[in-house]
Amino acid sequence: MEPLKESIDHASRGLPESLPFWQWSGTDMAQAVRTGVVSARELTLAHLERIAQTNPVINALVEVSGSEALVMADAADAAVARGEQLPPLHGVPVAIKVNADQQGHATTDGIVALSENVAASDGPQVATLRRAGAVLIGRSNTPSFSLRWFTENDLHGRTLNPWDPARTPGGSSGGAAAAVAAGMVPIAQGSDIGGSIRNPAYSCGVVGLRPTAGRVPGWYGPVGADPALSSQLMLANGPLARCVKDLRLALSVMSRFDPRDPLSSPVVPCAQPLSHALRVGLVRGDDVARPAAAVNSALDSAAKWLSDAGYQVDEIALPQLQEAYRLWYLIALEEFRQVLPEMRRVGDSRVCRAAAHYFAIARGWWGKTPGLEAYMTGYARRGTLIAQLEQLLHDTPLILLPVSSEQSFEYDLDIVSVDSMRRVAAANWSMMAIALLGMPAAAVPTGIANGLPVGVQLMAGRWRDELVLHAADVIEERAGVITPIDPIGRAQPTARPRG
Repeated sequence: MEPLKESIDHASRGLPESLPFWQWSGTDMAQAVRTGVVSARELTLAHLERIAQTNPVINALVEVSGSEALVMADAADAAVARGEQLPPLHGVPVAIKVNADQQGHATTDGIVALSENVAASDGPQVATLRRAGAVLIGRSNTPSFSLRWFTENDLHGRTLNPWDPARTPGGSSGGAAAAVAAGMVPIAQGSDIGGSIRNPAYSCGVVGLRPTAGRVPGWYGPVGADPALSSQLMLANGPLARCVKDLRLALSVMSRFDPRDPLSSPVVPCAQPLSHALRVGLVRGDDVARPAAAVNSALDSAAKWLSDAGYQVDEIALPQLQEAYRLWYLIALEEFRQVLPEMRRVGDSRVCRAAAHYFAIARGWWGKTPGLEAYMTGYARRGTLIAQLEQLLHDTPLILLPVSSEQSFEYDLDIVSVDSMRRVAAANWSMMAIALLGMPAAAVPTGIANGLPVGVQLMAGRWRDELVLHAADVIEERAGVITPIDPIGRAQPTARPRG
């Protein structure tokens, strides 16, 4: 790897606050490359150097494509020199999750048996980023089968939370969130069917957006099998970043139609401008899991900041979300049951134990083996819940609620016992509910408590992603940006104003 030239006078070249390249936002990087202030090669080298320093400590990226990334960066610089029209992410380093197809790289999903499962072409979620000019610099870790909120597997090992190695970075996009939080990339691709973008973002102190299902194309299912109906209806691909403006930029380029995804929409409805103050419903979820003091404080702060910005915030009850949480454990798990034999054959012992605990929890609501009638009734009820919530969201367009009722969990708490898994699942109730309903939601940091990030979740009706981002902007404006963090010294940062 070429050494990074530290003698560059950042200030004289108009760079943001003379910060190292890896501390910039992706939006600023793209602008700097487009205007010739910095080259894509310089940015790529800076991030490769940052990865070399920090990735051995936390194992967020399980594959680093240095040579390939530099070829992409050089091609990006050549396009600038030729005066071509440049795409929005031109020259910006981005990480891809190992359960997404990236041409020439193994789609392992954290499974040893898939270590040679090399993709012949990009999946839809990767193709959108490549077309947008991103430099694909590495592949981020996920739990085996992308099934847990704890990112470890027998093939790639354990990813550590850059804030505390004893805590999970979240899952399943834990490697993506940890890489963004540690400054390895400004933007990472993730996927979410039960909190797998929002939970890692929350755990690592970054922002993560689960878009409306169908807005960002993606295709994921067990190798050699058709994806389950729950994946086709609930799975969402989306970005993780350190600031909201990068989420907005990434969403703009990832929102593309792709015929390979049966839910992909050829038309994304245009966001309507805010003409008046919006009403926000604050839901704490005490009936499912009483929020910890730090989480309640985060909700109170976010509510105040939104109120100060002109939003009307009122505490409400939303039983539809609590019902949707339990319904996820019927619909998603009953479809996953078909994959259990393959998981037991090739999955690691931890994911097998986690799956057993998931089913043990579901059994308390739905019985040991729910039949076809229960399954069909569950899907019918899902539609009713969506309709009820959409009607409520007409008058209260935004919901403020916890990402989790607790801060980042101690590692492997889901596999210690069924009771410990029940605690984790109950804390994460809101993420499952929103995924089941296919609605957009974002995790947004509000600060640091007990040495760990804490934040809130924002949810809106389908195709109202911009309402979520607008409110996230308001919260970030007041809370500041708390990453990147140094996982080596683990010095506790203070929130800095966003730049």
